[in-house]
Amino acid sequence: MTLPRPASPDGADRAFQVDLRGLVDLLSHHLYSSPRVYLRELLQNAVDALTARRGLEPDAPDGAFGIRLFADGSVVRVEDDGVGLSEADVHTFLATIGRSSKRADGIAEQRGDFIGQFGIGLLSCFLVADEIHVVSRSARTPDAPAVEWRGHGDGSYSVRTLPASARPLPGTTVTLTPRSDTGEWTRPAQVHALGRHFGSLLRHPVTFSDGTAGAAAVSVNPEPAPWARTFPTPGSRSRALAAYGEEVFGFAPLDTIELDLPAVGLKGIACVLPEAVPAGRRHGHRVHVKGMLLSEQADEILPEWAFFVRCVIDAESLRPTASRESLYEDDTLAAVRDALAERMRAWIARAAASDPELLGRFLQAHHLAVKSLAVHDDEILRLLLPWLPFETTDGHTTLDEFARTHRTVLVTSSVEEFRQVAAIASAAGLGVVNGGYTYDRELVHRLPEIRPEASVADLDPATLTAHLDPVDRETELAASAYLALARDALAVFDCDVALRTFHPASAPALLVDSRETRHERTRSQLAREQEGGLWGDILGALRQEAPRAQLILNQLNPLVRTAVAIDEPELARTSAEALYGQAALLSRRPLRPAESSLINRSFLDLLAHALRKDS
Repeated sequence: MTLPRPASPDGADRAFQVDLRGLVDLLSHHLYSSPRVYLRELLQNAVDALTARRGLEPDAPDGAFGIRLFADGSVVRVEDDGVGLSEADVHTFLATIGRSSKRADGIAEQRGDFIGQFGIGLLSCFLVADEIHVVSRSARTPDAPAVEWRGHGDGSYSVRTLPASARPLPGTTVTLTPRSDTGEWTRPAQVHALGRHFGSLLRHPVTFSDGTAGAAAVSVNPEPAPWARTFPTPGSRSRALAAYGEEVFGFAPLDTIELDLPAVGLKGIACVLPEAVPAGRRHGHRVHVKGMLLSEQADEILPEWAFFVRCVIDAESLRPTASRESLYEDDTLAAVRDALAERMRAWIARAAASDPELLGRFLQAHHLAVKSLAVHDDEILRLLLPWLPFETTDGHTTLDEFARTHRTVLVTSSVEEFRQVAAIASAAGLGVVNGGYTYDRELVHRLPEIRPEASVADLDPATLTAHLDPVDRETELAASAYLALARDALAVFDCDVALRTFHPASAPALLVDSRETRHERTRSQLAREQEGGLWGDILGALRQEAPRAQLILNQLNPLVRTAVAIDEPELARTSAEALYGQAALLSRRPLRPAESSLINRSFLDLLAHALRKDS
């Protein structure tokens, strides 16, 4: 540890005054998300030591060097057969926060071969222990003595040389005596579980023992990742990948997408979720770097639109951050993200071309994700737009089937508008698609790019009313008095009233009132409230052109035929209000307070009239 310099004259350079205890506390308790990372850091140091020794002895057989974990409830020990440290290395690297042995030219020429780069990982051990005991022997110097280093949470340390018998072979042993409050992280079963969790994909043999008499050490990583193994058939490989995905994520994948990016040494799988997830909810992916688990929540590895998969990958060239719990955002990560996104697109294209059954199950669960992708991706749009399901006047169907039946495809701008007109438009033979859901309206308008013979237009109220049949002149004249009373009663809602015939006959009335129309009326209301002045003149001009809602009564409906024949003015007004309220309810749009009051009042008035008539 570097001690502060003595005070210097004014204007001269001064050394920082470092509170070593506070610095250790800051790094060990706030850099990491959980105390459990102490074992990951010890494993990482051991793996890097083994990598360095492999560089010294490249001809050593596979499996010659390994890592051994031990925990019996009183101590936790991690031992490796790595390159070890000399006494000078111990003073240089273990005693200086931020200096990593992986930066020393004499120890490694290629830092990219190592997981750790920051020289602070050992501090994580202070999350579970007040003292770190290290015994190491260097493989670089023949007959090098063993060196003991003891570091304490208050920032102090001691170093001494031990006889060669203290550690006969090169390597390092780190021993922790856990504090009484950290038993949940240092019990034997937990140490074994953490070893498997972080080290299941490590390329060096890792074993665990708990000191039980006669019990053999068990392997933490008994077999390599499934994508690194050889299988007799493609089918058996696919089943093994799916089983691994289910073991890791807890769900049976709809399918698995094998990932392989040789340029960055990346391998792994993407598991397609079998059920839909809300748009924007991003599931974290499991990222290993050189076999060591880095993060279970690495959502930066894929673009946002790929929320229908969860990935587990192992990469060589991705850079971890200082805490080694996320990835460093750089050009390499951006290139990997783009390449993996392309793999997602290729899988969708392959399913569309050769596996319609799989594609159907995928779209049933994830059509929203695909729609979000198709909006920005012309290739996916071309491949999948005809297959995507939409809500239409023919039910839930694909655009391909719908366009075959309806040469002109009309699309609404909101869900409420679709629900308002769906039954009547269907009876009139109009093909209408609900464009109120996210992405739907934009995608339907792009249908001619895929099918040039199709025509797409926004549904206009005039288009719908043009398909409603007018009543004959005698019927119109007979109903004129009622229509006049109805228009007067509904003038407060800026609503006109007309009489037509349309199907289904069970529908007494249709309220044509788009969202845009209501916005225009709101501006008109502002004009009425802003009398005088320039602003009042401007809004007054808007008010003159403000469109009105239309209540279209259905002459085919028996209730309407009875209503238009009413000769009592008050009862006629009440029935018109009731028909308006019923049509507004059927539109499923939010009711204004005045409309709610009208519905209650008209119901009570009709009930009172019926009771008076029966008495």
